[in-house]
Amino acid sequence: LPLQSTPATSIPTVQVQGQQINLQPPSYTAASQHAEQMKKPGQNFMCLWQSCKKWFQTPSQVFYHAATEHGGKDVYPGQCLWEGCEPFQRQRFSFITHLQDKHCSRDALLAGLKQDEPGQAGNQKPSNK
Repeated sequence: LPLQSTPATSIPTVQVQGQQINLQPPSYTAASQHAEQMKKPGQNFMCLWQSCKKWFQTPSQVFYHAATEHGGKDVYPGQCLWEGCEPFQRQRFSFITHLQDKHCSRDALLAGLKQDEPGQAGNQKPSNK
C-alpha cells in the first residue's frame, strides 16, 4: 500500500510536542444533524464541552469531535470549556493533548458522566443493560 495514495482527502494531523496526533475520523456513520443529543443504543460517551452534550459510541469519536468541532483553528476559544475544567489560556496544540489526556480517555469520560447525573440518583430508573 503506497503511502501517498490520499488524493483530495488529506487527514488533518497536528504536531504536538514532537508527537503526531492523527485527527482521522473514527470509522462510523455520522448521525444526521437533527438527531443531536438523542442517545442511541451503544452510545455511552458524551461530549461535555460547554452545552454540547452529544453522544458517541467510543472515546476516540468524542476526541475527534471535540478536537475538530471545539478545538478547530477557527472555533477554538483559547481555553478548554469542558465541564469542570479550569479555563486556563492554552495554545491550541497544547489544548489538543490536554483534551486527549484529561477528557477523552475512557475513564475520564465515564467519570464525567457520573458527575453529570442529577443529585437524586436514587430516583433514577436503572438503565436496562
